[in-house]
Amino acid sequence: MTFKTSGTRSSMTFECETGNYHTFCPISCVSWLYQKIEDSFFLVIGTKTCGYFLQNAMGVMIFAEPRYAMAELEEGDISAQLNDYEELKRLCIQIKRDRNPSVIFWIGTCTTEIIKMDLEGIAPKLESEISVPIVVARANGLDYAFTQGEDTVLAAMAQRCPRPNKSFQYDNLGSKINHEPLIIFGSLPNIVTKQLTLELERQGVTVSGWLPSSSYSELPNLEEGNFVVGVNPFLSRTATTLMRRRKTKLISAPFPIGPDGTRVWIEKICKVLNIMPTGLEKREVSVWNSLKEYTDLIKGSSVFFMGDNLLEVSLARFLIRAGMIVYEIGIPYMDKRYQKAELDLLKKTCYDMNVLIPKIVEKPDNYNQLDRIRDLKPDLVITGMAHANPLEARNINTKWSVEFTFASIHGFSNSKDILELVTRPLRRNQSLSNLGFI
Repeated sequence: MTFKTSGTRSSMTFECETGNYHTFCPISCVSWLYQKIEDSFFLVIGTKTCGYFLQNAMGVMIFAEPRYAMAELEEGDISAQLNDYEELKRLCIQIKRDRNPSVIFWIGTCTTEIIKMDLEGIAPKLESEISVPIVVARANGLDYAFTQGEDTVLAAMAQRCPRPNKSFQYDNLGSKINHEPLIIFGSLPNIVTKQLTLELERQGVTVSGWLPSSSYSELPNLEEGNFVVGVNPFLSRTATTLMRRRKTKLISAPFPIGPDGTRVWIEKICKVLNIMPTGLEKREVSVWNSLKEYTDLIKGSSVFFMGDNLLEVSLARFLIRAGMIVYEIGIPYMDKRYQKAELDLLKKTCYDMNVLIPKIVEKPDNYNQLDRIRDLKPDLVITGMAHANPLEARNINTKWSVEFTFASIHGFSNSKDILELVTRPLRRNQSLSNLGFI
């Protein structure tokens, strides 16, 4: 069954199919969050299946002691024969003794939901007993996409952000900020957060903090009226928590993916803070000129997004600006309010490039998508890992969407990395053709 909202070239077409979610489990967010929050420990509470998934998704590190572990639920736990509090207390005391983290994250799975395990009720009592903060996040398979696991964790962390004691706001160097404090939310590698922070500082914007930061003890101060802005399109729950629970003001902006998105992201922040941006258009043109080798290769090529990690709209917008034709944007879930600015920029980009606005298919049915791929014959399909090999066997070029999740794709400086990923299968085929294999 397909639900449609009508649209023409001047408006967007949204369709909603009833396909299954072919995506990783959101507990996979542990793989990048435990590396980002360096003084943390993640305890995933689930079954053997969850443990097998974590082993396969993150690899078995023989010589390292990663800061995550499985609390494996057994028959006694599920049948309520064992005391949840005592079992979790035993594990957390061991974690504190062996690893001494600044915070312990309890990641609830599907099983904890099904058996109604009261993690939120247990955590405060145990936290006061062992004197280590315990943050509960239910990053389970009931979400739409695996990236939403991070959204759940950051939403829980937002509740723990302290309120400032001072009447004036200061930056990390102790200088007074001459605009309303700005907090950026979204987990990015430290080098990327520094790049974006410096880009804003060049415009006279001081970043008061990042959520998350490298240390749990460095959680940003939050008070009513502060401005917040996101860097990823899958953080709608965090945005809602920051607005409703912490009474902050969300800056609606496209996401800083690609030189076009980064420029508008900075411009929107400056506009809200009453700062006149300078030199951004020249900076964007300079980045596009540096990408000419890649844009010449992909210009006029077509791409089809099957939908996997909720980055699809931002990536599609950037690739259209780079000269590609996007046939379809499949996406597991679309929060039109949180992504409104991104959708507006997508529409403007299509007008500027004089191309049709691609239709957006929410919760796509993969069987229907395969029919459309056969008819459209795109040059590249960006898809989840499950469909890549079957498509390659049918001579369809693919790229794993999960690679864009783990690559550095934000900001002016990292636009090249996106095109490097996109063009790799196209360059491979070109090389094979030159060698006479195709």
